[in-house]
Amino acid sequence: MPPTDSPAPSGASGTAYSERLHVPLRWWVQATMLLATVWLAFVVAMPPWVASLLAGGLLVATYAFFAWVGSAVVAVRDGELRAGRAHIATRLLGPAEPLDAEQTRRVHGVDADARAFLVTRPYLKRAVLVPVLDPADPTPYWLVSTRHPGPLAAALEGSAGTPGA
Repeated sequence: MPPTDSPAPSGASGTAYSERLHVPLRWWVQATMLLATVWLAFVVAMPPWVASLLAGGLLVATYAFFAWVGSAVVAVRDGELRAGRAHIATRLLGPAEPLDAEQTRRVHGVDADARAFLVTRPYLKRAVLVPVLDPADPTPYWLVSTRHPGPLAAALEGSAGTPGA
């Protein structure tokens, strides 16, 4: 979902950015084709109704997993960055840095800090790195996958209470 701008609700600053980290269509198609192949392998070895039941169960489990993985939402609203189930006040964050695919790979890999908070998805190659300035929080930064790192970083910079805004 592309970033969205919505009018601020009464008494709140509104949503500056919102994105669902849904699983790409390609994964759904590939899973369906794989499970069709599994069904074909099952149907030659057992009664068709058993093969269909097993393959159907695997299909439901796979689709449920994809729906769960793709349910994470990244949003900047009401002075908070929300990533999945976690949230942090933007006033406790430093300047957001949009990362390209190579930078994201390095920060997620060889340059990673084990204390960092990550909301990443393997199918999203870009991210935003947001330093945490709260001295009481041992987390040095949040690394958040996104399809739109520039607009997410801009929304964080424009959010009320962000240092330097």
